[in-house]
Amino acid sequence: MKTWTTEKFKAAKGREKLSCVTAYDYTFARLADEAGVQSILVGDSLGMTMLGYSSTLPVTMDDMVSHTAAVARGAVTHALVLADMPFLSYQCSLEEGLRNAGRLLKEGGADAVKLEGYYPELTAACVKAGIPVCAHLGLTPQSVNVFGGYKVQAKTRSAVDRLLEEAHGMADAGAFTVVLECVPPDVARAVTDAVPIPTIGIGAGPCCDAQVLVMQDMLGLTPAAPKFVKRYAELGETVKAAFAAYVKDVADGVFPGEAECYKPAGV
Repeated sequence: MKTWTTEKFKAAKGREKLSCVTAYDYTFARLADEAGVQSILVGDSLGMTMLGYSSTLPVTMDDMVSHTAAVARGAVTHALVLADMPFLSYQCSLEEGLRNAGRLLKEGGADAVKLEGYYPELTAACVKAGIPVCAHLGLTPQSVNVFGGYKVQAKTRSAVDRLLEEAHGMADAGAFTVVLECVPPDVARAVTDAVPIPTIGIGAGPCCDAQVLVMQDMLGLTPAAPKFVKRYAELGETVKAAFAAYVKDVADGVFPGEAECYKPAGV
């Protein structure tokens, strides 16, 4: 059993602040796991970060299963692996949603799935079937066309009341944690104080029980990042410099040198 389970994650509420990062392949999952990150999210954000789409909408179940399996092979000792349910993998029917959620555990090796939006019935069905669920409220990127862009949510009293009601509803249905994306910090605090499960903030201020960031944003692998991102490295520039140095070494005949060659065969 890995260090972090859904029950341990849930029990950490009010006791310690937890971290979560996205990862989409074996190498970065292994590094995050070894660094002590408590949870790794295989986000459908891979549509933009790994596949070059302009949104998460084109991501398929097969995409998610493949990337989740790679991450699960890297995060074997420590981190809880969450996997996103992609657009239209669960919205059409409860039966289809349950079947697809099961694929992420059965084929992908995930520890839990994440559902964007208010789906208490599906959440309860998943939990009953042995599939832990992470809820996701506030800005839900799969609904970007409804929202008219990636905008801060819960800015009115009625919207805050609805967010609180939905957070309670997902917790009552059995979700073990809930992501709050792009909501004002005071709203995130109110939800965090009100619900019995941990909140995971992304653009939701410091009062959430946990925080999540997209790996490429925090590592400086994207040209620009949202306001709520802190850059912990500038690996994009480092990688480009390494590629440029390699190109020059090959062009100048410096690589491969004697150190990179096997001993002569003597023939």
